[in-house]
Amino acid sequence: MIDEIQVKNLALIANATLEPCPGLTVLTGETGAGKTALLTALKLLMGERGDKSFVRDGQRELYVAGRFVADGDEVVAVRRVTEDGRSRVTLDGEMAGTGELAARIAPLVDLCSQHENQQLTRPANHLALLDSWAGKAAAEALSDYENAWSAAKSARAALEAVQEASRATGARLDQARYTLRRIDALSPKEGEYEELLAELRRAENAEALATAADGAYRALSGGDFGGGAADLIAEAAQALEAAARHDEALRATASTLRDAEAAVQDAAMWARAYRDDLDFDAEGLSAKQERVAAMQGLMRAFGPRMEDVFAARAAAADLVSMVDDAELRLAEATRALDAAEDRLARAREALHAVRAEAAPRLGEGITAQMQRLEMGSAQVVCKVDELPRDRWTASGGDGVELLFRSGAGLTPRPLAKIASGGEISRVMLAIKVVLGEADAVDTLVFDEVDAGVGGATALALAQVIADLARTHQVIVVTHLAQVAARADRHYLVKKTAGDRPETTLIELDAPAREAEIARMLGGAVTQASLAHARELIAAAAKE
Repeated sequence: MIDEIQVKNLALIANATLEPCPGLTVLTGETGAGKTALLTALKLLMGERGDKSFVRDGQRELYVAGRFVADGDEVVAVRRVTEDGRSRVTLDGEMAGTGELAARIAPLVDLCSQHENQQLTRPANHLALLDSWAGKAAAEALSDYENAWSAAKSARAALEAVQEASRATGARLDQARYTLRRIDALSPKEGEYEELLAELRRAENAEALATAADGAYRALSGGDFGGGAADLIAEAAQALEAAARHDEALRATASTLRDAEAAVQDAAMWARAYRDDLDFDAEGLSAKQERVAAMQGLMRAFGPRMEDVFAARAAAADLVSMVDDAELRLAEATRALDAAEDRLARAREALHAVRAEAAPRLGEGITAQMQRLEMGSAQVVCKVDELPRDRWTASGGDGVELLFRSGAGLTPRPLAKIASGGEISRVMLAIKVVLGEADAVDTLVFDEVDAGVGGATALALAQVIADLARTHQVIVVTHLAQVAARADRHYLVKKTAGDRPETTLIELDAPAREAEIARMLGGAVTQASLAHARELIAAAAKE
């Protein structure tokens, strides 16, 4: 849900704040007043592309901020677009990108504009609409199908790899066999290269290491003549122990020194053992150096790392095995693909059954709402066709299309070819009502879906929008007084005159609202139009 939107320096808007209510919020105003700029602000917060032309003349950047509430959590999004077209985004105070806006904010708002009407006419969008309405049954069947689709795709790729390997050219096969021979001639082991490097460092520096260990041993133990650190610590401990009969406080320190003496003696013995174990083996050193050099040669050929050498061997072994065992591998891969395709076919059949069952009910539900919108005997039919295997996609093996029948005895035809702009708007509105609780979006924004509507149809459309506002937050840009009369909150979008026109956004109180609805009814505010406006507002309040 949208809690608040702030807009600065966007088109004709210098500074405006919109605080839509949880129910129905309407925006009215004369044509050209700047209502579209407010929708542009919302689109920017939904991650749509910004343009430097959006920045108000004479300003360095535009600023749009929105506070949204979803599942009890609050999200604050800020979008800036500079006069040179650069865009900056923050989400909850942290730097972000437009992709993150699209991921976090766009799913919270469904913007239903004339452009969205065009989207509705595209059959490619109808399948997702049907699945959304069918709910849990479609979601579970689609999930099973997607898993089967992924498995079949992997199985087909595996078969193609076997087939490709079986057709391997002589040069590729020769190269693979050469790779195996060269690496296997050395037979390196995992981690061996690193171990050899460590051993070489010790062997090549054996003399320095022995000198260091011997020096440590003599310093700690004193060598054959004593007098090292261990002896000195022992003398200190003995002195304190002798004096402890006069002051018990010395005994604790004496005990600490005895522990230190033992530790120093252990260290001395370890240093002597390390010294004595060092053995310079010229022949062994040479062998290790040669093996390291051989491994480095493999890394130059197949590396740069030993991991790459092992990977090259595995790939070569796999290719050789595929060729040598081509018949067996081909049979196994074929069986695996057949099994995966069989599973996919069953999953597609189950998904098709769910869609085929839901489609007539969806069409009937939309048609019922269309009748409320004074569309006479017009109908929407949801058609589900089974597609051949080569046209299946990750979404299933069905073609789904909403068809429009303008009269009971007429043939259903595609929406784009039959329905007028006004009819498309009302069909879209009917769909939104039918989706109802199945629609995960909290906020619906309608941009002049009432274009070209009047009379009894206007009253019916206003009632349908009011019904939607009982389950959703609804924001409507409208020219219909009948819609405005049902608003829970009413904003007037007004443009000032002059050399630098400016769009302002004003929340209307009761008297101002009556005057605006009167203007919408007759173009001028008269006693008659005011009386009519009050009647509309009173009638709406009773519904």
